[in-house]
Amino acid sequence: MRTLPLALLALMIATSTTACRSGTVKPTVTTAAPVDVDRFMGDWYVIAHIPSFPERDAYAAVESYARLPDGRIQTTFRFRKGALDGPEKTMHPIGKVEPDSGGAVWGMQFVWPIQAEYVISFVDADYQQTIVARSKRDYVWLMARTPTISDADYQARLRQIEALGYDMAKIRRVPH
Repeated sequence: MRTLPLALLALMIATSTTACRSGTVKPTVTTAAPVDVDRFMGDWYVIAHIPSFPERDAYAAVESYARLPDGRIQTTFRFRKGALDGPEKTMHPIGKVEPDSGGAVWGMQFVWPIQAEYVISFVDADYQQTIVARSKRDYVWLMARTPTISDADYQARLRQIEALGYDMAKIRRVPH
């Protein structure tokens, strides 16, 4: 029965912060299209974010993507709650690349039928750093293939996030 409260929490988050997505809705944040979705697969460490409710006290956060045979994306988000040695928590949304988005716009489904907007706004040429944004500018994630990035890269990515229209006072650096 422990999964029921988690499902209800995810539903509350999704309904209060997202709308159902369809391929006809265009994001209002810049996209990194074209995105090579297969190259994007794998582990991404969350370096900084404006966190959703479950992520507010996340440590050592990692988002992992794997392409399913039907083209959808199995996502595993894992983190330590409250401290680097805190209990591990996981979430398993399913991603779906929106048609005609160049691979940059996904619907991320935590609870059927609601899909949260997930926009790959930036990915570097080597697919080592990315910024995932939302049109509502309520959440954002700066992620990298490694648990740390140089201070110069961190500052450059923060400037990009600010240029997208985010409130920088809400950014939280994630300890790893």
